[in-house]
Amino acid sequence: MKKDLDSLLEQALNNINEDRQETEFLLGSLKEYMQISSERYADSGPVAAKYVETLQRSNEQLVKLATLVYKKESQKGFERLSEKDKEELFDLIKEVK
Repeated sequence: MKKDLDSLLEQALNNINEDRQETEFLLGSLKEYMQISSERYADSGPVAAKYVETLQRSNEQLVKLATLVYKKESQKGFERLSEKDKEELFDLIKEVK
C-alpha cells in the first residue's frame, strides 16, 4: 500500500507541475499578445483569468498534497490518516488525472 500511495503522490505532483508549466507558458504568451494593443485586453481578459484560476487551483492542490504527506509522515503511516484525509487524497488524485 505504501508503495502505491507514494507512486500516486509522485504522479499527482508531476501532473500538477506539468499543468503549472503549461499554464505559465500560455499565460506568458497571452501577456505578449495583449501588449500589442489595448483592444486585445477586452477579448483576452477572460482567457487570462482562466489561466490564473488554473494556477490558483494547482496551488490549492499542492497545499493539500503537502498537508497529507506531512500528516502521513508525522503519524508514521497511511493507516493513521483519517477517513477524511484519505478521501481528500483520492479526490485530489482523481482531479489531477
